[in-house]
Amino acid sequence: MRHLIDPLDFTLEETERLLILADKIAQDPAAYQEVARHKKLATLFYEPSTRTRLSFEAAMLNLGGSVLGFSSADASSAAKGESVADTIRVISCYADIAAMRHPKEGAPLRAAHYSRIPVINAGDGGHQHPTQTLTDLLTIRRRKGRLGGLTIGLCGDLKFGRTVHSLIMSLARCKGIRFVLISPEELRVPDYIITETLRPNGIPYEEIRSLERAMPSLDILYMTRVQRERFFNEEDYIRLKDSYILTAEKMKLAKPDMAVLHPLPRVNEIALNVDSDPRAAYFEQAQNGVYVRMALIMTLLGLEK
Repeated sequence: MRHLIDPLDFTLEETERLLILADKIAQDPAAYQEVARHKKLATLFYEPSTRTRLSFEAAMLNLGGSVLGFSSADASSAAKGESVADTIRVISCYADIAAMRHPKEGAPLRAAHYSRIPVINAGDGGHQHPTQTLTDLLTIRRRKGRLGGLTIGLCGDLKFGRTVHSLIMSLARCKGIRFVLISPEELRVPDYIITETLRPNGIPYEEIRSLERAMPSLDILYMTRVQRERFFNEEDYIRLKDSYILTAEKMKLAKPDMAVLHPLPRVNEIALNVDSDPRAAYFEQAQNGVYVRMALIMTLLGLEK
């Protein structure tokens, strides 16, 4: 039995195989509609979510399975003080696989230690979000035809953005990757990403403040929102929330085939007039999330098609 807690739990080769399966599903979803018949997915969401929770549910339903679970801690026995360990022990009696989102870093890992079913980390605090990373990788692969040999710009909240951390760690295994890290000083990427991932692997990176200066060199621009829920101080959030806004005017600086990704939800960091640009890939990215999660569920449950 395997879990997906960290994006590096799968080797690069295993990740490639999963992305190939996701691509096959995308080309013919109907062919997979009975693969997980009689299987149950438990969605254990201790923190609000729209896209991640619904895409997991859509993925399991698309495979012919069923879904149970809760969408907030208040709707679970956590409100009565039940531990994550006890919750997953109980859920293991009811479901075949579980997806967990939790505000505390490491909670899904702890659940995996006590679980009798595969556990998928659907986001733990500001730490990791491996299924979003798989979604990002599939979108990049489908847009660019490869994962290596690309210049990736990551813009906005690089400190608390768990999607950013997971994506850097995964792409760092691909050849010819270069990162441009665009953020205010207060929201720069954590030091451990640089000291444990970028420098040891000899991956070129640049930390800059100007989005406009970065645009011409990028193959991928990954925008993020400044997350109010990660701040302890409302004044800091208000001061930084509009640090970077991508507009149609700024898009004129980019390559004709650059792709813009965003894990969503957006607030105002991407202007509405960018949506009609063919380089805007973020709603396509949301659709890819369903295909990736279908492939992941099949992989962890050992279901073949």
